[in-house]
Amino acid sequence: MSTQETLAARAVELASGALAGAEVGAEVARHEMGLTRFAESVIHQNVAEDVTTVRLVVHHEGRTTSGSATVVGDDDLARLVERVAASARVAPHDPTWPGLTGSVDPATAPTPDAATAQASPDDRAAVVRGFVEGAGGLETAGYCRTTSSRTAFASSAGQLVSGAAAECGLAGVARAEATEGRADGVARLMPLRLADLDGAALGARAAAKARAWTDPVELEPGRYEVVLEPDAVSDLLTNYAFAAFNGKAVNERRSFVRVGADQFDPAISVVDDPLAVGLTFDSQGTPRERLVLVEGGRTVAVTHDRRTAAEAGDGARSTGHDAENRFGAGPSARHLGIVPTGGLDAVAAEADGVVADASVAELVAGMERGLLVTDLWYTRVLDPRTLSITGLTRNGVWLVEDGQVTAPVANFRFTQAYAAALAPGNVRAVGRTATPVPGDTYTATSPRFSCPALHLASWNFTGGASG
Repeated sequence: MSTQETLAARAVELASGALAGAEVGAEVARHEMGLTRFAESVIHQNVAEDVTTVRLVVHHEGRTTSGSATVVGDDDLARLVERVAASARVAPHDPTWPGLTGSVDPATAPTPDAATAQASPDDRAAVVRGFVEGAGGLETAGYCRTTSSRTAFASSAGQLVSGAAAECGLAGVARAEATEGRADGVARLMPLRLADLDGAALGARAAAKARAWTDPVELEPGRYEVVLEPDAVSDLLTNYAFAAFNGKAVNERRSFVRVGADQFDPAISVVDDPLAVGLTFDSQGTPRERLVLVEGGRTVAVTHDRRTAAEAGDGARSTGHDAENRFGAGPSARHLGIVPTGGLDAVAAEADGVVADASVAELVAGMERGLLVTDLWYTRVLDPRTLSITGLTRNGVWLVEDGQVTAPVANFRFTQAYAAALAPGNVRAVGRTATPVPGDTYTATSPRFSCPALHLASWNFTGGASG
């Protein structure tokens, strides 16, 4: 057994001994992260962490409780068990306890890239150097990050599984002097191998955007046709994952999603694929799978953990999406992607100018008059039932006329129902390729979204960024 499996099995043994007849589940996760930050084109910080966390869930005499702790030795584990056992004796009754995952083998997954999992500060610094040099003298800032995890789950119902994963990412901006203030360009990428992070290409892309956005013009607010680049599309997927396809939100009727309904344009198919990253089971020990959520515009599934599946009834089952649900947010897809027209394995070619890649350029060429939008941020939900969102553009907006980028445009505030953004008739085209980019919360177990560019018929801009 792996170190994590041994520790998980020991936690179950201790908790079962402390609470006779209890149902016990234990997750052990070792996360290693290395982070290299740079500002003013100079590396100013390198940090690393290596943390093992044990999480216990106990159901005893109709009561359910849980607890977690950073564990470095037997004494830490014993204290965690003692604390959880004491809590279980006084916890409120839990009539909807869904039970534990039994002995089920998870699917196979790719072996994590060893060079990424074992990356050194020098390895990350080489990527940062490439970004800085690729920006061609513009001031740069950002980070390069590598993460690896080894996880195990054991239960008193007989489940014992383990797995490993590794990821990396770079997010950087290049800054140019502008007529008023500054102009920033951005580039982000989150592949599974550090070897696939081409810092120089990303730096050049960010610099091209910054140089082309130095004298933006003001446009009147209103509804515009748009091409959203992958970084902007990631905000749509972030909000879909946490507020739309979330089984808890669907059960509570806070989501617009209805399984079996044609809610999206026929050009849209959405898949969650944690297996591609190497994550074969969730924190309840339930095997994960490649889950199709939208197929040809029709909603066909939502994400569930064991509890939300039991509450949903009608044969619903856990889809392996108990993503360390500490704050009651519900089961969320963390590896969501919109299927590009060229297929999931299609590779984007580089392109000149302000566009992110050749796939984006193709969509821009098909737009008569509209806006090319690089990035969305500071987004907040106004109405979860329509997924109405308000937020801002940043890092580059351009006017497109007759398929050509003609002028930089000042930032907008927008108020847009994300449920309507990809609704039937509003999607003009989906990009040929998809880019893996970090989700909104880029942590050691970050969401990783696969995002093609999108050509949409309408997006509602409500004012300038300044008010």
